[in-house]
Amino acid sequence: MSKATKRKHVVKELLEDYVKPTEDQHIMRVLGSNGNNLHEAVTGSGERYLVSMPTKFRKNLWIKRGDFVIVDPIKEGEKVKGEISFILYRDHIQYLRKLGVWPAGFQEDRTSDDRNEGTPKESERKTKEEDDSDSEDDDSDLFVNTNRATVLYSESEEETDEEEEEEDEGRA
Repeated sequence: MSKATKRKHVVKELLEDYVKPTEDQHIMRVLGSNGNNLHEAVTGSGERYLVSMPTKFRKNLWIKRGDFVIVDPIKEGEKVKGEISFILYRDHIQYLRKLGVWPAGFQEDRTSDDRNEGTPKESERKTKEEDDSDSEDDDSDLFVNTNRATVLYSESEEETDEEEEEEDEGRA
């Protein structure tokens, strides 16, 4: 089987299949990569393990910090305690929540919109943004890079005063 055909089948299997973890499998969140296809992951109860990426996923699929995976435990492993059997994406997570098999320890890991929906500052900010932009310019479905810190820029009054003074001098 060629590399392209293998990649096509692996990606198709991952995106189209909806799996339910068995009794001995765990849903885990990836905390980071330790190199050599080993990843540190944590269960919903807070246990940390090293898990390995199987060869069928290597160089075909990538996972990053914060992604969720289904892990098969390795009973005889001393350092590496599991192997990734499935990578969960947004649709898979919603499916598992509907089934009621999503771990309670990960229930608070919703999108930022769901988490901050009740806070007044967030709702005020949303209404201001909606007033400023058209409905066509909605960026809520764009990819958010979780590896970068979110920085909010605001213009101070000093900058606007200086700009007005420069404009007044230019007119005179």
